[in-house]
Amino acid sequence: MKAVICTQYGSPEVLQIKEVAKPKPKDNEVLIKIYATTAHIGDTRIRRVDPFFVRFIFGLFKPKKNLILGLEISGVVEAVGKDIKTFKKGDKIFALTGFGLGGYAEYRCLPEKVKEGTQQRKGLVALKPENLTFEEAATVPAGGLTALKNLQKANIGKGHKILINGASGSLGTYAIQLAKYYGAEVTAVCSAENFELVKSIGADKVIDYTKEDFIQKQDKYDIVYDAVMKLNASRSRKILNSNGVFLNNSRLPKIKEEDLLFLKNLIEKNMLKPVMDRTYSIEEIVEAHRYVDKGHKIGNVAVTIFAE
Repeated sequence: MKAVICTQYGSPEVLQIKEVAKPKPKDNEVLIKIYATTAHIGDTRIRRVDPFFVRFIFGLFKPKKNLILGLEISGVVEAVGKDIKTFKKGDKIFALTGFGLGGYAEYRCLPEKVKEGTQQRKGLVALKPENLTFEEAATVPAGGLTALKNLQKANIGKGHKILINGASGSLGTYAIQLAKYYGAEVTAVCSAENFELVKSIGADKVIDYTKEDFIQKQDKYDIVYDAVMKLNASRSRKILNSNGVFLNNSRLPKIKEEDLLFLKNLIEKNMLKPVMDRTYSIEEIVEAHRYVDKGHKIGNVAVTIFAE
């Protein structure tokens, strides 16, 4: 099969398309024909070895042989192991690939079920929301779940005031919609050119970070969510209520199967929608990573592997 191999650590040019062996499903696995994946910030950070401890997971001096990035995918079940009960050939799915990554390829095997609490490491598969394209669905398992687990950590609820820094990015756009679902008042921090976008998905107030230092404002919040991990946590305490919570994608609760099913349900009820920036072909994966590296993407960047 065709796959994108991360041959070295460094710039997007280290990503090369090569032929590798097509995987075969074990008894408890499904073989997925991948229609779409994403250029997720997590994939770009592994490629750039940011942070450094990435080397201890994926290879100290260079990536492990045939390292295939890709945190999230969508596609069709091509084959199932003999013990599979939930899925059948032809099912349209979306999935988190876990620490094994592997989304930048034509096929990926994932387990049907794993022990609760190990999904982030071993992967998580569910039927795709019927009202999303493969490209849209591929952006949910990592981006949507990360935003959800942050808000769950803060026990967000009706009447809470939340400030979201990086509100027009992947995590930010999911967080705005989820915060509104939970009944919170949302202040979105982004550039002025994205004000209409964040308002259209639920933001109540907007702040242009290029013109205002929101840390110096008098407003107080129950939750400050730094979706782009650029704020100083101690400095941000200035705008938190006495029992307020600061979030920045670290030390999150463990992902559960019910979390992805919850997002699927919201999507199918048109209460949550992925915001899409650009879609690239798998042959354009270098350009996709180059674009994400610029740090100004709006919502999500998808990568098509097989056209629907």
